[in-house]
Amino acid sequence: EVKLVESGGGLVQAGGSLRLSCAASGFTFDDYAMGWFRQAPGKEREPVAAISNRDGRTYYAESVSGRFTISSDNAKSMSYLQIGSLEPEDTAVYFCVADAGLWNLRIGIGTFWGQGTQVTVSS
Repeated sequence: EVKLVESGGGLVQAGGSLRLSCAASGFTFDDYAMGWFRQAPGKEREPVAAISNRDGRTYYAESVSGRFTISSDNAKSMSYLQIGSLEPEDTAVYFCVADAGLWNLRIGIGTFWGQGTQVTVSS
């Protein structure tokens, strides 16, 4: 059974930071790309970052570039999203997503999904 379990969300003041974690199981982690998507109230879900577990290539949405950092620990089957300089506009549910292709994650497609973790940024 595939599982993606996010943790690390919460309430933070603008300008603060958080680290989101995703524990993956049930698939060959090294063969996949991991991504983080978010969905804000009333908005469409969007990919914000992705990383290939094969070669470490990364992708960032323009809105988060320079503030968010994605990483993976293949030995632990964990994905992380370090989010900094948070803005109220970053308030959303953040989802951990896995797919065989980094490109798929870039265009919003994912095979396996976590349940999401809420990030709320107060002004």
